[in-house]
Amino acid sequence: MPSARCVPNNLHTMQFHLLTPHTKRHKPAPVGRGGKRGKTSGRGGKGQTARAGHKIRPEVRDLIKKLPKRRGHGKNRSRTVRTNRIPFTVVNLAALETAYAAGETVSSATLLSKGLVRRANGRVPSVKILGTGSLTKSLAIKGCVLSATARTAILAAHGTIND
Repeated sequence: MPSARCVPNNLHTMQFHLLTPHTKRHKPAPVGRGGKRGKTSGRGGKGQTARAGHKIRPEVRDLIKKLPKRRGHGKNRSRTVRTNRIPFTVVNLAALETAYAAGETVSSATLLSKGLVRRANGRVPSVKILGTGSLTKSLAIKGCVLSATARTAILAAHGTIND
């Protein structure tokens, strides 16, 4: 009788430590243990809503529907909030008065080169000119949004506006 250590030749090739999986390991996301997915794991708060087979009474459900949603987000936040929108960078007339000479063109690119505005997300920002301060020079405004007071001040100083 052969000993227990003797193994037939054809079994030498298949051993557990030589096996490798054909697919990558995929662990499901840990849910319900704290962390990013929250301790309640999508089940809401405690009490009635945490129980299996829970059902909210219709009068309570109607009351919840009447509560206002977060303001400025609409019903579906993913469709109403523009996360990639770059807000306007504001520049006052007083800053234009000191940085520009008479007859120069004011645009977002020239404001960037003079150091009055910074890049937003690596791009030249959208600029809004506000009417704080006074303007005595005639400037050519190009591609900037203007407030009503800034518009009247620029036109009063014999400047031109090209939208």
